[in-house]
Amino acid sequence: MKITAVRLFRLSGILEHEGEFWEERLIRPIDIYPEHKQEGPNWLEPAGEGQYRITAHFLEIETDEGLTGIGGPMPADQAYIIGTQLKPLLLGHDPLAIERIWDRMYRFMVHGRKGVAMMAMSVVDCALWDLKGKWANAPVYTLLGGPTRERIPAYASMLGYSLDPELVHERAQEVVRQGYTATKWFFRDGPTDGVAGIQRNLRLVRTLREAVGPDVDIMLDCWMSWDVPYTIQMAARLEEYHPRWIEEPVLPDKIAQYAEIRRNVRIPISGGEHEYTRWGLKALMDAGACDVLQPDIYWAGGISETMKITALASAYDLPVIPHGHSVPATVHLIAAWPQTTCPLLEYLVKWNEIHQFFLKNPIKPVNGHVTLPTGPGIGMELDEAKIEERTELSY
Repeated sequence: MKITAVRLFRLSGILEHEGEFWEERLIRPIDIYPEHKQEGPNWLEPAGEGQYRITAHFLEIETDEGLTGIGGPMPADQAYIIGTQLKPLLLGHDPLAIERIWDRMYRFMVHGRKGVAMMAMSVVDCALWDLKGKWANAPVYTLLGGPTRERIPAYASMLGYSLDPELVHERAQEVVRQGYTATKWFFRDGPTDGVAGIQRNLRLVRTLREAVGPDVDIMLDCWMSWDVPYTIQMAARLEEYHPRWIEEPVLPDKIAQYAEIRRNVRIPISGGEHEYTRWGLKALMDAGACDVLQPDIYWAGGISETMKITALASAYDLPVIPHGHSVPATVHLIAAWPQTTCPLLEYLVKWNEIHQFFLKNPIKPVNGHVTLPTGPGIGMELDEAKIEERTELSY
């Protein structure tokens, strides 16, 4: 079997949603500059009352035996890299030889070991696994060695929700009513926001603990925007609320600072969302920088590479809870590992409305759990009824 076509599509459709979809955003490293601190969460294009336009890019790999694999969604820059640089490495090659294709892409894209190029490689890798699952007429988790269980617990990741205390309290309680036993919220303030920012951060966590009670885990995401002294200070104040972890307190290249924080706080530290490949995550492991590792399958190198990352992490007795960009791919990877290694699925509530918008069978938690899909591949079939416009891209 050979790859005969590598097609890239831009899809457009309308998401129906009452009220404002993005109510708030998280703090960002660039927010130390006032002009950026004031920017809002303008991540979707309004298309009318209660409507937003969703635009996404997908990859389709075709073979001479009629099998196809789908990867995505992804932004335009990753589609461009696939169409202009990776496509020649795929055409005419055996799509089942995924390890060989990955290694050739990695060696060819030596200046793209991290960032957008590695993300583009990740999309290709996931599309190949989708194709291989269809070839084997089996879910991908079966090809990866699973399943280890039938259901996976999920946590509700609340990016984009208002941080108004009354709304936080109401929505955190609703999450618990939906069956979740863990929820993650995102800080909006950091070191440059002074005492008032500290108080707002404390208010958020205090409100969460009061809303969910003592038996529900709360996780707290700093999105790379704090520093060592601030994190140590905040951790001491947050300790009484028993967070399950503090996430990404500093920029990803500051591995020594990660480790310094971990040595000096009693709350677990998570990270790795913005790291890439087994080599990047191993640096965190070797430094003793994190208690929880969070590589993103669609960023860190695809299913192939995240399997290697997870194998390494298991040798360090570190849990891997992948970042939740792609629930369909993540479900298959988690299902292939014991619960002690991959205990949870991150379900980004708002982002998954967007990332799974064009999918025929989106995966959503029920009573706080995701049931494993049973169809062949990853489950990336597109819902034609959602697609208003489809444009095939040529580079």
